[in-house]
Amino acid sequence: MPRSSSTMILRSLTALFLALSLTLTGCSLIPEKADETRGWNAQKLYSEAKDALNDGNYQRAVELYQKLEARYPFGRYAQQAQIETAYAHYKANEPEEAIAAADRFIRLHPNHPNVDYMYYLKGLATFNEDLGLLGTISNQDLSERDPKGMRESYETFRELIERFPDSKYADDARQRMVYLTNAMARYEVHVADYYLRRGAYLAAANRAKAVLEHFPDSPAQEDALWILMQAYDKLGLQDLRADAERVMRHNFPQSAYFKGGKKGPDKPWWQLW
Repeated sequence: MPRSSSTMILRSLTALFLALSLTLTGCSLIPEKADETRGWNAQKLYSEAKDALNDGNYQRAVELYQKLEARYPFGRYAQQAQIETAYAHYKANEPEEAIAAADRFIRLHPNHPNVDYMYYLKGLATFNEDLGLLGTISNQDLSERDPKGMRESYETFRELIERFPDSKYADDARQRMVYLTNAMARYEVHVADYYLRRGAYLAAANRAKAVLEHFPDSPAQEDALWILMQAYDKLGLQDLRADAERVMRHNFPQSAYFKGGKKGPDKPWWQLW
């Protein structure tokens, strides 16, 4: 290699080394942000986190609870911090983080006196999962959403009731389970009605029958029977249509469908205010 080329390479490497050194030196000269919590004991950390939680500063509350748990992992404050971390995420409209925090607490402390509250909070986080802007301004009905979250919420509340039937959260959980059952039934009705309006009559009949079989006590039975009648009529299955009508007239003799006052299940998707 020519001497001039070697000299140029050496100079380039030297310049690169100097630039890197200056960069690292400059970074070291930047003062680190002081940690105001340095030296705080567990009680002080918990008190400040609780104040932040009560003030609605959920991000700061979570940060302080995490520091508390990291520094004092075996005290009573650490367990309470885990509970309130889940609650802070829930209040901050962060359902996934709330559910993860609740699951972690349940796994670590299955016999804790307040573990029933963690099941309840987990069910709430799924039940009240954020709809986003479109769902908020359009007053979206829970029954028109993906039923996966509804099923998960239902199962969480069911587990709470089975494990802790005397819990102070059990009655509210039961009421939410009834609502979720009706919402899941309405979801099936919405799907069945969608198929019916688009000429997929067999699919409409199958979804309507699913409501009758899996949600026998739901008010959505009336809509499901009407859709089933219409689907069987379109399919030319007059005997089955007659059976469905007989059941409907027996259970809903005053149905608005028979009076021509109702054309299909309610659809509140675009009820803007």
